Amino acid sequence: MGRILCVVNQKGGVGKTTTAVNLASALALANQSCLLLDMDPQCNATGSLGCEPTSGHALVSDASIEDSIVETEQTGLSLLPGSRTFQDVDLLATADDQQADRVRKHLDSIIDKYDFVLIDCPPSVGELTQSALVASTEVLIPIQCEYFAMEGLTQLIQTIKRVIVATKGRLTFGGILLTMYDPALELTREVDQEVREFFGDIVFESVVPRDVSLSEAPSHGKSVFQYAPRSRGAYAYTQLCMEVLQRD
Repeated sequence: MGRILCVVNQKGGVGKTTTAVNLASALALANQSCLLLDMDPQCNATGSLGCEPTSGHALVSDASIEDSIVETEQTGLSLLPGSRTFQDVDLLATADDQQADRVRKHLDSIIDKYDFVLIDCPPSVGELTQSALVASTEVLIPIQCEYFAMEGLTQLIQTIKRVIVATKGRLTFGGILLTMYDPALELTREVDQEVREFFGDIVFESVVPRDVSLSEAPSHGKSVFQYAPRSRGAYAYTQLCMEVLQRD
């Protein structure tokens, strides 16, 4: 059975979509068949791979989602595009147990076809994110190296713990990733130390630096590996990919 990684943080601008897109790309380059699922109504993951949002999100339908999956320019990386349609967003965002179960069944129906499924969630801990957590096997939390890095994490961790109990251990902590890392800044070093002391081994050794290539790549509809394969950002996500594979 493949691994379903839910990339989540209730705060925006922490590198959540950047991580979902580029980790998926790195896994595909490592010969892992990978599906990126865009559940964020902003559809940034979809646009980051040069694709268009769909007129109707497959996850709110009772029909098979296989027909909605598109192949990207990168071999081994498939995409289930997001949708900005208000009705679809509302259905997903107000998801009840029945809708959460539908999302899980959709993913379970295709998981055997992929080594990894990565879910890009909206920046919240609402029903939409909780539905994604219920359907996942692991949760990956990007944290920006800033003063308020730990703010709000307690609420997110409590939500994750409730889902772990509700799913009888199907969901586990995949790891915490430090992003926008600048070792020259004392604040970065302080956040690094605080996060590692508090969370211990679930924090990835890999860190993602501030790198203009990571910011520019989405505007070209490419992953950082397609846009700037020799950049610091590409190296960082290669290292993260290796850690994720080792944690299997």
